[in-house]
Amino acid sequence: MSIKVTPEEAAKNLESICHQVVENHEVVRICQPDGKNVVLIAETELDSLLETLYLLRSPTNATRLLTALQRARAKTVEPQSVSELYARFGLSEDDNSSDIATAS
Repeated sequence: MSIKVTPEEAAKNLESICHQVVENHEVVRICQPDGKNVVLIAETELDSLLETLYLLRSPTNATRLLTALQRARAKTVEPQSVSELYARFGLSEDDNSSDIATAS
């Protein structure tokens, strides 16, 4: 759900609006008279949206992620700890990220 304000209200209350957006994960729609509205969201929300778009951009990756999500929701796969995953792929928890990228 979003809060709607005029540009004048947004300018007058910008500091409190920004605080509300960040603290409560609110979305504020600044409604312009010409209908070309602006939306104010927290940077963390934008980062999350952009990351999701990036991950879903590839049809193959999107299918893989959505299939994994369905399996997780259906609880057809038992959760594994990080230690179990390291062991499964023959890695040590002391391995650095370049070793992990090479292994996968």
